[in-house]
Amino acid sequence: MMSAPLDRRRAVGVMLAAGAAVFASFLQPAHAADDVVVGVIQPLSGPNAQFGIGAQRGTELAAEMINAAGGIKSLGGAKIKLVAADVPTPNTAAATTQRLISQNGVSAVVGAFVSSTTLAASEVTERAGIPLVTFAFADQITGRGYQYVFQVSPKGTVFGAAQFDYATGIAKAAGEKIDKIAILYEDTAYGTAQAKGLRDAAKKAGVEIVLDEAYPLGITDVSPLVNKLRASGAQMAFPVSYLNDSLLIIRALRQQQIDIPVIGGAAGYIIPDFKKGLGDYAEGVLSVAAASGDLIPDLAAKYKEKYGAFITHEALIHAAALDAVAQAMEKAKSSDPEKVRDALASLDYCAGFARGVPGGCIKFDANGLNASAFPVMVQWRGDEPVTVYPPKAAKQVPIWRGKPVN
Repeated sequence: MMSAPLDRRRAVGVMLAAGAAVFASFLQPAHAADDVVVGVIQPLSGPNAQFGIGAQRGTELAAEMINAAGGIKSLGGAKIKLVAADVPTPNTAAATTQRLISQNGVSAVVGAFVSSTTLAASEVTERAGIPLVTFAFADQITGRGYQYVFQVSPKGTVFGAAQFDYATGIAKAAGEKIDKIAILYEDTAYGTAQAKGLRDAAKKAGVEIVLDEAYPLGITDVSPLVNKLRASGAQMAFPVSYLNDSLLIIRALRQQQIDIPVIGGAAGYIIPDFKKGLGDYAEGVLSVAAASGDLIPDLAAKYKEKYGAFITHEALIHAAALDAVAQAMEKAKSSDPEKVRDALASLDYCAGFARGVPGGCIKFDANGLNASAFPVMVQWRGDEPVTVYPPKAAKQVPIWRGKPVN
């Protein structure tokens, strides 16, 4: 039988051991530093691969920088692990997104560049209760009352209005009054939404739309469009298009010496392949954009060092989207999708890659739209586009018909 003093010594030992264990628990992270998995959906192959690859690169750079800075600190330094899925066309988006979610236990999904893809993918993420943070423009993305969808960029109609207002503002400053315009747009969710914004802005300004023409995705012959534009008497053309159609349109206009100002609708007009495909024809082309590398030169330099090209707006905005997810996890102290969603809904973040979003912050409204963001206008100067409008964001003055506009 054990003696009483020995019992007491052992009891004290047990209590000291228990106390030491409790004390040690305060020294450990509140959560194990396991990887947190974020899904990425982008067109990494197919007709829009240039955009998807750029967007993927921005997301990868953001993940590397977040992880190098200590990961998600409130989760014990957990590192972000990206799991990417290729969605070459919108009709594969739902099945691919479902598979991504079910096989990987993701806390959130970032993507996609293409609005039609994002619309299809968001139906899956909404049903699954997984937050989706996107760059895509279409108004419907945050116009359906969904609770798990967050749009970092302004919506398409806002881009369309800015495309018109900024261009006519530059023209006015150059002493030119615009009375007639032409709108050419791809008949996708992105093109349709942005064309509506253009149309509404022109009507509000009392400017006549002498050509309002939709064309199909994958168009290979733009001659009928260009002939209509030539005959329309438009003083300015507003095409809203991805890469291949943007190259066809600008090349045809220049080769036929139609010298009216052309103001692109982002997408194909502001990526390195636009310059590669057009050479000198790209010089001076204006386009609306969601962001520009000259707004965030330190991070733009990191991107260029890593990838050998300037940071595109889809790369920058998708980097900001992942940064927003990481900040939401920090705030929630959790990688649980529901808690991440709630933290995104109340996020007010003005550091990191969010500094590159015009407006400098990410703060989502009740519909999931970034309330502080606004479009900018960029213009090709040599090998890169630069920000020229509005004045509060401009890094250089715009060039209009070969002359600087001060």
